[in-house]
Amino acid sequence: MSDAPAGESRPEETATAEVPALLLRMIPESADSIAELYDRPAETVVRAEDTWKRLYRLLAECFSTPVLMPELESGTPDTELLGRCWDFVERLVAHPSELVSGAISFEVLEQLLNAEGLVEAAWPHMRDRTRRATLRMLDGYDVRLAGINRR
Repeated sequence: MSDAPAGESRPEETATAEVPALLLRMIPESADSIAELYDRPAETVVRAEDTWKRLYRLLAECFSTPVLMPELESGTPDTELLGRCWDFVERLVAHPSELVSGAISFEVLEQLLNAEGLVEAAWPHMRDRTRRATLRMLDGYDVRLAGINRR
């Protein structure tokens, strides 16, 4: 029996060690940043046994900073890319490993608080679990945003 709420399917669970490969597969736009960070081809890096151990840095330097945040700040964002970004986050936001879910919370969701308007720009592209996690984060920081958690 699934522990997902009625009417909500649970995404395929990704092993912690597979998160770097999932990032590259879902967000190939991260390849150059991965290669630069590790000074090796991205395809080699994500298959390395220990890449997942630096997940916070990987998400910050190869996903949030170079890919996600610039799209959210763009006047003409690539909605297809944003959809893939939030699909990636959705698969990991409720991951059973605290390393994975914590990295997503800190290096993706909390980064939305770094500039005005990022949560609002991201909200239409987020999926259900990600929205719930974002609402918990906003409540935790006592941040109220019109149309999101303030009526």
